Amino acid sequence: MKLIFATNNQHKVEEIKSVLPSGFFIITLKEAGIDIDIPEPYNTLQENAEEKASKIFELVKTNCFSEDTGLEVYSLNNEPGVKSARYAGEEKSFEKNIEKLLLKLKDHEDRTARFRTVICLILDGIKLFFDGTCEGEIITQPRGKKGFGYDSVFKPIGAAKTFAEMTTEEKNRYSHRSKAVAKLVTFLNHLP
Repeated sequence: MKLIFATNNQHKVEEIKSVLPSGFFIITLKEAGIDIDIPEPYNTLQENAEEKASKIFELVKTNCFSEDTGLEVYSLNNEPGVKSARYAGEEKSFEKNIEKLLLKLKDHEDRTARFRTVICLILDGIKLFFDGTCEGEIITQPRGKKGFGYDSVFKPIGAAKTFAEMTTEEKNRYSHRSKAVAKLVTFLNHLP
């Protein structure tokens, strides 16, 4: 099965490809010849994922999916949440986002947080949603060079390493995104 993945984020493409079983193929927007940046104007991950998938489906009338992911820090009223990529501004700077987050958490004892992913699949015009979460905590200083986004300051429950210190295989054992993709694959595998 081939699906267009409605994202321009190569990190997300690589992560999802790493958990897809054989028989499933992702076509990136670039590979599909689509050169647009789809806005994420809504206040929920689900609405933003739906917006991105819907825009691509309208353009090419091909089965596709999109996802939106947010980091939710409980003591900050679930910030940055849906604004995770643009937490410190429109330029989407990972370093500035982390800097802002750590500054806001400076006086907080409770550093528990979760990553949450929502996938919107459009299959023959029908929209379906799949989600995944990973509970953990925000550490006080970045650690590790792998990954992207907030990976260097997020340590999953039960792990000694941050996402940015893990191999892809290690991260996939915990990852919110791999959990959402697993639900998507299970659904697609049960189609007639």
